Amino acid sequence: MQTINIMDTSVIGVFSTCTEDVCLVPQGTRQEIAEKIEKRLDVSVYKCLVNDSILVGSMCRGNSNGFLVPENTKTDVLSKQIGKPVTVMPGKLNAVGNILLANDTAGLVHPEMPDNIIKIIGDALKIDVRKGTIAGINTVGMAGCVTNKGLLVSPGVTEAETALLEDLFGFEPVVGSVNFGSRMVGSGILANSKGCLAGSETSGYELGRILTALGLE
Repeated sequence: MQTINIMDTSVIGVFSTCTEDVCLVPQGTRQEIAEKIEKRLDVSVYKCLVNDSILVGSMCRGNSNGFLVPENTKTDVLSKQIGKPVTVMPGKLNAVGNILLANDTAGLVHPEMPDNIIKIIGDALKIDVRKGTIAGINTVGMAGCVTNKGLLVSPGVTEAETALLEDLFGFEPVVGSVNFGSRMVGSGILANSKGCLAGSETSGYELGRILTALGLE
């Protein structure tokens, strides 16, 4: 498992996001970093902006079936670039990567998300979507990291939250941190079922917990 920086910062999950076969990174990402991601996660890496922002990981979320982005994103351009369907998620809660935790089968979304938007999410990504929190945190996309093999969550997750997550994703959540103590584990990890990258400040102990949680030991 490697540690990296993206845009000279260890919060790599804020700036990038990945699925089983695609990783989106911001324009300006160094080519050597893109190549490391490509090799470690066995994905195609695409440099882009989402909603005219370099905060690609905060702004969008995807899986093998497509990606969700905020309004004002040039969906046709992005869809053509990555070869995947790209769907706009309307509404005020539209920093999709911050508020949605998803893999190829399920998704957990901000507890205040309207039901009509939940249907858009479910239809676009072809997943079962439920509302919830992780350790009382509404921005579940950054409070957890899920792949098709495992689930890492922020310290402080409750018994009720654990039960919901296990029922939804089919994995027992493992508690961990990233970047030397950050509870927002999704902000510092890029992962799929084939590999994982963490932010450069992540400790050896944290790396071990991440690998265990995501079934990559």
